Amino acid sequence: MPPPDGCHHNPSEDDGNSPTSPLDFLDQNYQELHQNCLTENTLYNDELFPPDDSSIGLFDDLPPDVDMSQVVWKRPSELVSDPKLIVDDVSRFDYAQGDVLGNCWFLAAIGALTFEKDIIKQVMPAEQSLTKDYAGIFHFRFWRFGKWIDVVIDDQLPTIDDELLFVCSKTSNEFWPALLEKAYAKVCGSYADLHAGYISEALMDFTGGTHMYYTLNTAPADLWEIMERAFKSKTLMGCGSKTGTTPEETELLHGIIAEHAYTVTGVFEVMSEENPVQLVRLLNPWGQEEWQGDWSDGSPLWDTVCEEVRKICHEVLNNGEFWMSMEDFTNIFENIDICCLCPDFLDGSAECHWTSERHFGRWNAETTAGGDIIKTETFWTKPSVSGEN
Repeated sequence: MPPPDGCHHNPSEDDGNSPTSPLDFLDQNYQELHQNCLTENTLYNDELFPPDDSSIGLFDDLPPDVDMSQVVWKRPSELVSDPKLIVDDVSRFDYAQGDVLGNCWFLAAIGALTFEKDIIKQVMPAEQSLTKDYAGIFHFRFWRFGKWIDVVIDDQLPTIDDELLFVCSKTSNEFWPALLEKAYAKVCGSYADLHAGYISEALMDFTGGTHMYYTLNTAPADLWEIMERAFKSKTLMGCGSKTGTTPEETELLHGIIAEHAYTVTGVFEVMSEENPVQLVRLLNPWGQEEWQGDWSDGSPLWDTVCEEVRKICHEVLNNGEFWMSMEDFTNIFENIDICCLCPDFLDGSAECHWTSERHFGRWNAETTAGGDIIKTETFWTKPSVSGEN
């Protein structure tokens, strides 16, 4: 069901800030810079996120076959003869995670974003192109610290041997995933600052929405109903798998990657030999490595459902997307993040019962500056607001 009309209100619009009138990040105005480049017949070079080591950042662990001294920054037109921002349409199957950067959390959030065309148009304004009025400049919009911001980048991308170093599209001449990743890296400080994180952070930065987090071993009894209603509304969902029992255990049961972020792409109930079965569909941002257990692509359990359901749900493709039962999902995965424009889907009501308020805090050194979200020992010291029913 769609969220009630009254819930689309965004508190930031009270002060004139919205996805359509964002603040200029680092005082860089896309329209002015773009027009200047067209007038001067030059390609844009972003001096605030330059094509050098400072923008890549420092990596503690690199694959042995990656030599960062070999990085060359290139524009799409230097990599392919017919570059496009988007080929056909934006899809969760467009991209695959790179080998260097551990940002599955960010890419899993992108997978969720692709389901909501209105939201992705907010994040990636539609007037941009690698052909028409091309000037080597692009912009993306994110919700950061209570404000929508417009982030300008140039289209120089880090490569080694003419291959993109980080995320890449499965279609060689498509570049929206790499440019979106670059814009987010600029906001965070560098590409290395995208290494390890939480899917909830990116989901909120894409939407400015309300975030809900459930630990699956203590989840409410009606979690399935919550997920089902969330899937039918304008809601983005992702999840994280459990940690292996040892540092060397990188794969959990039947193909699930340990400590890995996945996109929740579907919630569906099927009748299997007259018994209802709750299924969850997930997407691995690697673009491969799928679940091999019950209800996976090759599972014989699909023979127990009617042909109509098989046509809708069952595809045998090595694309990283797969189904599994709700029971297996809650046993193997650690948590689920739900990010919505409005939380009213929780009660299934068509009436809006939620209101919102903003409370701003400040990070002060040695008191409330708790650091990155992965620093769990200090993150809790950041400003917070408590509430009760």
